[in-house]
Amino acid sequence: MYNKMNTIMGTIAKDDQQLTIYFNSESTIGKQTHAYITASSKEIRAIDISKENLTGTQWAELADKLGVDLSDLINTEHPKFTDTYGEEDVKLEEHDWIKILQGEPAVITWPIVINGNQFLLIKNPSDVVKHIND
Repeated sequence: MYNKMNTIMGTIAKDDQQLTIYFNSESTIGKQTHAYITASSKEIRAIDISKENLTGTQWAELADKLGVDLSDLINTEHPKFTDTYGEEDVKLEEHDWIKILQGEPAVITWPIVINGNQFLLIKNPSDVVKHIND
């Protein structure tokens, strides 16, 4: 996991009355997850990572709150990744993973939903419903 997490102040907004989704609108899973959460009675804050860049600190905080490494947020089998880095097990530094997250939103694995203090990596769009019901 990102080693400097203890020194980074939180930059990701959390609100019990709001759902925040970080998603790629060019991804089927991202679009479907976004559609599911719009059915919630909570206010929705949608951050489309194909149009809006996140800072390295924000990516690091998201990974930390999800309990995953930055590399886990990237689909290393995506053609945009393999064309650059190959198909072998890729070992990169944390700042390199952040550059990939910032430069190639298409390689993001799954949408991320924040519900209050709960951070969720959504692998199946319909699963989000059980986490957002009031």
